Amino acid sequence: MIPLAIGVYSAAIVLAPSMAWRAVLCAPLVLVPLVLRTVFNQKAWILLFFAAALLLPPLPVALGDSGPHPALLLAALGMCAGLVRLREWNFRFDALSLAAIALFSVLIASVALAAIYSDYVVAFGSLARVLLFGISVYTFLYVANGPAHYTSAEIRRATRLLFLFGCASALFGCLDFYYQFPAPAGYGAQFVWLDNAVLRRAQGLFYEASTFGNLCAFFIVMVCVGLFRRDSWVPFARKWLAAGGVLFLGGLILSYSRASVLNIIVALAAYAYIQRLKIRRVLLIAAGSAGAAVALVMAVFPNFALSYWLRLSTSVQFFAASPEGVLSGRVGSWRILVDFLLHNPWHAILGVGYKTLPYSSFIGRPVVGDNMYLSLLVETGVVGLGAFCAFNLAALVFARRAAASADPQTAFFGKWIFCFWMGEVVQMATGDLLTYWRVLPLYLWVLAIAVTNARSVSRSI
Repeated sequence: MIPLAIGVYSAAIVLAPSMAWRAVLCAPLVLVPLVLRTVFNQKAWILLFFAAALLLPPLPVALGDSGPHPALLLAALGMCAGLVRLREWNFRFDALSLAAIALFSVLIASVALAAIYSDYVVAFGSLARVLLFGISVYTFLYVANGPAHYTSAEIRRATRLLFLFGCASALFGCLDFYYQFPAPAGYGAQFVWLDNAVLRRAQGLFYEASTFGNLCAFFIVMVCVGLFRRDSWVPFARKWLAAGGVLFLGGLILSYSRASVLNIIVALAAYAYIQRLKIRRVLLIAAGSAGAAVALVMAVFPNFALSYWLRLSTSVQFFAASPEGVLSGRVGSWRILVDFLLHNPWHAILGVGYKTLPYSSFIGRPVVGDNMYLSLLVETGVVGLGAFCAFNLAALVFARRAAASADPQTAFFGKWIFCFWMGEVVQMATGDLLTYWRVLPLYLWVLAIAVTNARSVSRSI
């Protein structure tokens, strides 16, 4: 029967009336082995997910803000891979894992409040965004407590691939800004108004420029850790790290993001502290790398470079005098949320439902909080904000512990994620970074690698 089925299937492909039908009939020959390998291989789905999340656009389907993304299918295959290897999970979770689970549990519970205080459409959107955040939590648990066991060589190989994925994403973002390609299926309307043109900010293949800028900041911190380290372990030769750093700095500038610049400044300060480096030396090296990127941008986009510099300088100069203008209207939104809590203090206990503020008029009008802490306080109450702060604290404590490891590889990942997460904690005051579901799993993967390596080293000692 098997040879007969193969013969019939082959004949059907040959006799198909058009090339399109033949492609449809041949698709299972590619997809089925790919699905089986992804499910039955311990770690295949992780790198495939990262590649899809960083390098593919959303599908042109009117669903959600930007349309469904192909990476969601790979995340579903990752869930299947975890179920297939259920016996390989270590369910003795540490404080960091428990904090991540607690945060996800609070967010999923808040969906019920979204259904009570808003309509079912808003509640469904809230559930979808909680599940998207759950991909990051699952990725962390799968690596830190699940069946994904990396050897030292596999970690180096995976880190190199992630760096290349990031470079490709940043390069496309720069080219997209220069040529102004047609935007992906859905995108945030963020533009730069120059004297001679109106340009869409560099966003790469993401929904908005802030996500693209945040990704560039993540890899810039990696480059800084690799260039400033005194020991030998780095995923790439330093010349390649420096070249990638110029590319990421260019992407960061073209994204027009000020919050990501603040992220890098905080991360560099944290790195200077844990490395006991002189601030002057760190600033000189960072200024040299930034100068190369600025010179490149000024050569290609002189008007844009001048506009970006004026934006940064005026933000610092007039922050005290006019915070509302510097923060792009955020202060007004924060004032609305604070007034709501002052007049309805009972909602500060459990909130009104995760990610309902921009889509519901329950508090009087839709509001984009652009502040992770204040948004969580209103949407999930002190319970959700407490769980979020506990997770951030646990992440920093475990990352700092890994950064102090005697193992060079563990120290590299620990310093990378500790410094970057310090910057994230600050940047979260100006944006809802938990919604960056396409890049957040990558950040928590690095955190999980640092934590698991630290455990391995401590056991061997």
